Amino acid sequence: MLPSSAVPDELLERARTRADPLADATIAEIVGPWAELPRDASAAELDAAHGAQWERLSLVTRVISQWQDNGQLANWRADPQDVPPPIADALQRFVASAQALPDWADRALIARAEAIFFDQGVLSCTLLFCASLPECYVVPDLAEVLHTTGQLEQRTDYRIRSTAAMIFPVMMKGGLTAPSGGGVAQVLKVRLIHATVRNLILHASPQQAVERWQAAAEGRATPAVVVPLSALSGNPNMHRTVFGHGWDVATRGLPCNQEEQAYTLLTFGYVYLRGLRTLGVGLSPADEQAVLHTWNVMAHLVGIDRELMVESMPEAEALFARMQARGRARPLQPDPRPALAAALFDTMAKVIPWAPARPFPLLLARRLCGPAASADLGIDRGVPMLSQILFGVLMVAARGIDTLGRLLSPDFSIARLITRVLGYHLLTRLLMDQTRPLKLPQALLAQAHTMMREWGDDRRAPGWVNALEDRFTVAGRWSGPSRS
Repeated sequence: MLPSSAVPDELLERARTRADPLADATIAEIVGPWAELPRDASAAELDAAHGAQWERLSLVTRVISQWQDNGQLANWRADPQDVPPPIADALQRFVASAQALPDWADRALIARAEAIFFDQGVLSCTLLFCASLPECYVVPDLAEVLHTTGQLEQRTDYRIRSTAAMIFPVMMKGGLTAPSGGGVAQVLKVRLIHATVRNLILHASPQQAVERWQAAAEGRATPAVVVPLSALSGNPNMHRTVFGHGWDVATRGLPCNQEEQAYTLLTFGYVYLRGLRTLGVGLSPADEQAVLHTWNVMAHLVGIDRELMVESMPEAEALFARMQARGRARPLQPDPRPALAAALFDTMAKVIPWAPARPFPLLLARRLCGPAASADLGIDRGVPMLSQILFGVLMVAARGIDTLGRLLSPDFSIARLITRVLGYHLLTRLLMDQTRPLKLPQALLAQAHTMMREWGDDRRAPGWVNALEDRFTVAGRWSGPSRS
């Protein structure tokens, strides 16, 4: 029996109407109040009323894109020639308050998690594609925000690269602890982006939106619903699209709220570790603790409350299951999840060179995520029988061969070989493509590509396994498609 999580249900319920006070106050101070316009206002009228806000948010995006590494943040000051003093002051206060690691951070555990990420790099990325990202879509409200902010059906590869551009700087050597690392800088960018999304969707700060909802619940005001703005539907500008989406705090809580963010962090930590166990290459309890601890440190930096973090796999498993159950209890119509999952797996299928193997990422996701999540995402059907048979035979054979092989070598794993071959095609086409590079500062991008090229050989596998892998990938170091 699973142990009960240390996070009580009433805390999870409160977390739905709690976001990130520091980042939200920063964005609210920069943006200022939004003008109230009728729901049938034209795009031109909306631009005229909100032009100053659009410009301020574009300026913030431009400024934070210049954050290169952790050391730069130590005494960061905005350029007074480019950034007006009120915006500069707000951003400088945010950076000064948000950049420090928590006092409970254990640098030794973080260093161990970094070493695990490098050692398991290809497998880590395969699990990101085929487990972590799909599990992000299982909670309907979270899927709806992702759908709205990213237009994911059209820009799935962008979402994949954006996620990798956050994970790689955090997990590379010194990402959270060294001045030359980029993890803290990247996480603080993400934190302000989340706050921007909340402000745009709610047309106010989250605190103001919750106060309006509470006043309506107590009969002191009319219901606080942000109505959709038809003039901005499908607008190519992300800020305008999100602003016109509409939202009801009473039924859906806050967008990108504390519960949803804590759930997302579990998909990167717990779901990754669970995936390793499912494939028969699980880590030791001490190594699992190191990974969970590192993601808790990252959670602190992104503004998640300490009470929503867990320290062990049993606690993580229990909390993750409860969060999914709570999300499923609030279904949405139309359901955004199947379209998001279909776009994700269609994107991955396109980079697999052998037609029968193109459904393998989806089939691996079924195995990693389980039947309930597969049904939520609509990936439990529609796969050619030949692909299902081939995949099933490979998995059964891998498990049997691994059981025998480990009698001679504890690190032997055909399952790891299969997932490395799959990961090679996903990595080189989706993350190492020079025509669509990861959105990282140049020094971090070079470091990430160097690390991925070094994943070309499995250091834990015997030479003949690496030679077999080369027949399905490429001999020597890996590299993405060249710029044409």
